[in-house]
Amino acid sequence: MGSLRGISIAIFVVQALLASVALVSAQGSATPSRWQTLSGEAPVVIARGGFSGIFSDSSFGAYSLALETGPSDVILWCDVQLTKDGAGICFPDLKLDNNSNIATIFSDKPVTYLVNGVSTKGLFSIDYTLKDLGSVYLSQGIYSRTNKFDGNNYQIMTVQDTYTQLKPLGFWLNIQHDAFYAAHNLSMRSFVLSVTRNAKVTVDYISSPEVAFLRNIAPIFRRSSTKVVFLFLGRKDVEPSTNQTYDSLLTNLTFIKTFAAGIIVPKCYIWPVDGALYLQPSTSIVLDAHKEGLEVFASDFYNDVPFSFNYSYDPVAEYLQFVDNGKFSVDGVLTDFPITPAAAIDCFAHIGKNASKQADLLVISNNGASGDYPGCTNMAYSKAIQDGVDVLDCPVQMTKDGIPICLGSINLIESTDIVRTGFSNLTTTVPEIMQSSGIFTYNLSWSDIKSLKPVISSPQSQYKLFRNPKFQNAGKYLQLSEFLRMANTTSSLNGVLISIENAAYLAKQGFGVTDAVLKALNEAGYDKQTTQKVMIQSSSSSVLMKFKGKTNYQLVYKIDEDIGGAQSSTIDDIKRFASAVVISKDSVFPENSAFLAGVTDVVSRLQAANLSVLVQTFRNEFTSQAWDFFSDATVEINSFYVGAGINGVITDFPKTSDRYRRNRCLKRGNKIPTYMSPVPPGSLLQLVTTDYLPPAEAPKPYLTESDVVEPPLPPVAKTTSISTPSGTVAAAPAPNGQPKVAASIIVPLMAMLLAMYYRFEI
Repeated sequence: MGSLRGISIAIFVVQALLASVALVSAQGSATPSRWQTLSGEAPVVIARGGFSGIFSDSSFGAYSLALETGPSDVILWCDVQLTKDGAGICFPDLKLDNNSNIATIFSDKPVTYLVNGVSTKGLFSIDYTLKDLGSVYLSQGIYSRTNKFDGNNYQIMTVQDTYTQLKPLGFWLNIQHDAFYAAHNLSMRSFVLSVTRNAKVTVDYISSPEVAFLRNIAPIFRRSSTKVVFLFLGRKDVEPSTNQTYDSLLTNLTFIKTFAAGIIVPKCYIWPVDGALYLQPSTSIVLDAHKEGLEVFASDFYNDVPFSFNYSYDPVAEYLQFVDNGKFSVDGVLTDFPITPAAAIDCFAHIGKNASKQADLLVISNNGASGDYPGCTNMAYSKAIQDGVDVLDCPVQMTKDGIPICLGSINLIESTDIVRTGFSNLTTTVPEIMQSSGIFTYNLSWSDIKSLKPVISSPQSQYKLFRNPKFQNAGKYLQLSEFLRMANTTSSLNGVLISIENAAYLAKQGFGVTDAVLKALNEAGYDKQTTQKVMIQSSSSSVLMKFKGKTNYQLVYKIDEDIGGAQSSTIDDIKRFASAVVISKDSVFPENSAFLAGVTDVVSRLQAANLSVLVQTFRNEFTSQAWDFFSDATVEINSFYVGAGINGVITDFPKTSDRYRRNRCLKRGNKIPTYMSPVPPGSLLQLVTTDYLPPAEAPKPYLTESDVVEPPLPPVAKTTSISTPSGTVAAAPAPNGQPKVAASIIVPLMAMLLAMYYRFEI
């Protein structure tokens, strides 16, 4: 039933996304003896309904994209449903209402049927003929995924059309509800036999959660290449023909082997997680099944559904846990995002942590490994070092007693529990720093700040994606001197990055942050040693000019805003005081409604001026990435490095970036597989039909000289501050939001005496 329009759109998917890339096998370079699968071969990738993480499940577009981005032998999964006239279609559910527009085509009211003993209401395939469904279009059935491709009007496809039009090397039929269809006088067995006897269709796997169905068809396929696989549902769910729970059936794999060549189990059967989403020890199910001669396929892999916190929102890490853990490997994975396991299996498995780097990509931490621990704590820094970071960063803030410390924000509300302490009434507004109110580091002493609990950042919390809750308050903050001692004694580090912001304002308040940084670096010996480089970063050109000529440190200019380009004169001006530039991801690949809208020339123009380009901030959470990156941080990093040619990443998750640059696929030249090829920016947006297109966005502004040129830093003001005892409330701020300071160093003696008198009287 696939329409010619559907075919042409699918071909456009192929051409637009990966036109220039040759498709190679996902198992091309893997050493078979390394795999702990039943066969000793690499695990297979099974695309559930195609690339259903992007396009509507079981659509021509989804199947086409799976073939183009997965391994060459990717297996297409078809959930088989039967129509009123006995035709078999590929559709993800018995009910048609959630994944199609059938409710808008027919005025039929939902009906209720018993499905495995449960009353289920909806519009069922058994009430419509194949001809009826000819006017029905598929839609995205998972509402957290984009529906922008629904306007392509992908038709429901028959099983035969799915195979003959797409010609996959592997084809899998899943029969979820044989008993239901039998109760309505429709024979799934007869349909399966008719398909497998069709010379134009090759079925490699047939699965079902129903024992009776598999035992019925198993003898037919005993001498064929088609494998019969038993699909396990939830542990407490009851298998209808045996009236046993699936948990119970799992204890009798010898029985399963009498009619099946393998089993599919939810991934939690293999690596359980506790109620807090942390991994528990693995079960013995894979080893037990292999002893019985059963292959094991793991299901429920989705890049865009939160999984165990142990994986740090990195789907590649999750797949590697199942295929490369040193004890066992599953024989295949069932996924909505086939690009990710394809890369995990072919490019990342068995490379080891100490594998040589295949990419000249600098990895810089963002507040340490702040995706795993509270930023700028000793634990975040230790994790970043452990995870292979090149450059460890310290954003310097000043305390009330003039001590430079490492903290991601000058506003303590953003990284500590200060609002729950006695300091909560120190809130003030300082427009020179930020528009909203805050409690600022320079209002508390170092001993006060040390008494606060660190709080992990969760920048995607609006989507209910939180980071490592078990360690949300772990670690302790460090003075700059302590940070430098830690870095200086770590041989694996290439260097440190010291970030300085708000220097002009702090100087007016009596805090010389640039002088404090220089002093700390000198005392740590960085002014003399050459083993580790020092990078000084700021969005203020006046700060970098203060360092220029005084040291041999690398100066890095941070462009705070998204830009669409930069004037030549502006780039020349940046070169006067910096050798590297930090820009946002949007300044490379501008987005429109979470789709890549294109690519700028910012990177190439900056590099042409001999400026290194560092890009921030890379995060693993799928909601931080454009749809084009398929909810996979590795795809995003690859597109920025290979596609845009950036020099370095600034990341909350150094481990993901470090592992990326060690993957074996990067050095294959013109044989790089499609799943390790950069995403063509704007290609997905071109596939959105006019009625679903988001409104066009205004172009990003150009960076001009006026954005860069600044007056020199003001001299550090002299103050006569009176220290506040730890834990007490400081004097109220002035009406302009700045701390009160003396207007002149000449203070009338009487005023001083009166001030002292009232202080002690109170």
